[in-house]
Amino acid sequence: MAYIGREPQVGNFQVCDAISVVNGQAAYTMQVSSVNVSPETANHMLVSLNGVLQQPNSSFTVSGSTITFASNLVTGDVIDFIQILGSTLDLGVPSDSTVSLAKLTATGTKSSSTFLRGDNTFAEAGGGKILQVVTANDSANYSVTSTSFVNSSNGLTLNITPSATSSKIFVHVSIAQMFGASGNNIFLTIYRGSTNLSGTEGMAVHGGFGENVPASMSILDSPSSTSQLTYQVYSRVTGGTHNYGSTGTVSTITAFEVGA
Repeated sequence: MAYIGREPQVGNFQVCDAISVVNGQAAYTMQVSSVNVSPETANHMLVSLNGVLQQPNSSFTVSGSTITFASNLVTGDVIDFIQILGSTLDLGVPSDSTVSLAKLTATGTKSSSTFLRGDNTFAEAGGGKILQVVTANDSANYSVTSTSFVNSSNGLTLNITPSATSSKIFVHVSIAQMFGASGNNIFLTIYRGSTNLSGTEGMAVHGGFGENVPASMSILDSPSSTSQLTYQVYSRVTGGTHNYGSTGTVSTITAFEVGA
């Protein structure tokens, strides 16, 4: 049948263990499976004494797990049953295998490859997995004279499109060699688009020793995006002309998408 307003809910119905009457005693402890139970109020109970239903709050009262009849019971009286109807709108404990996934409020995709996390979201198992790898190689030698960071190495550039906003991107760059002219420094850094991921300073620095040295740099980026991202090497100097990379020797830039 149809209901106007909220449809009545099924309560947590329980039938108390049998209670033996004690001559001259009005108060008794209610238990279910030998465990004390406490109804919400007397109005949430059906109590039969000597085959007659008792009126709540008149024929009996409750306090915690104790039921007290209006007068002392005597030998021969029989407490037929005490049924607890449960709390208002309280479903109680659902039976095994009765709650379907459709009844859950969890977010995310429910599938055979996901699990329900403590924050009530579905997620893939095994966080931290490498989801994809993109790499680019470059054997060119680049000359740098700018004192501000510029993209002078077109070969050390790559694009990657994350599969989820929760993914992180680990970027590693290996430079075959850097040459810093005596008395000045050369700095290398990694950009995502127009964002310098190292802040104002570089990640790889050559102190201007007048010799060639290899260098590497890496960063774990959190772009929070599923759009295509461009990572590339930028450079600057404090003065003079400097070089990095080397003709015939390969430098690389590699991006790893790391699953949350």
